[in-house]
Amino acid sequence: MRVTADRERCASAGMCALTAPKVFDQDEVDGRVIVIESAPADEEVKAVTEAIELCPSGALRLRST
Repeated sequence: MRVTADRERCASAGMCALTAPKVFDQDEVDGRVIVIESAPADEEVKAVTEAIELCPSGALRLRST
């Protein structure tokens, strides 16, 4: 699995970082998403999927590699 984020589309809501903090963070300057683990461990996939569903801008994607 591979996580990607469209920083241009990101609305800086922060739901991703709150929901899956091992995978996502927020930029200190503009608050936009930062993917800190693009290949999440199996135990993180559920949290990543939830973060994707909660993202108000639709900036996050999870793809099988």
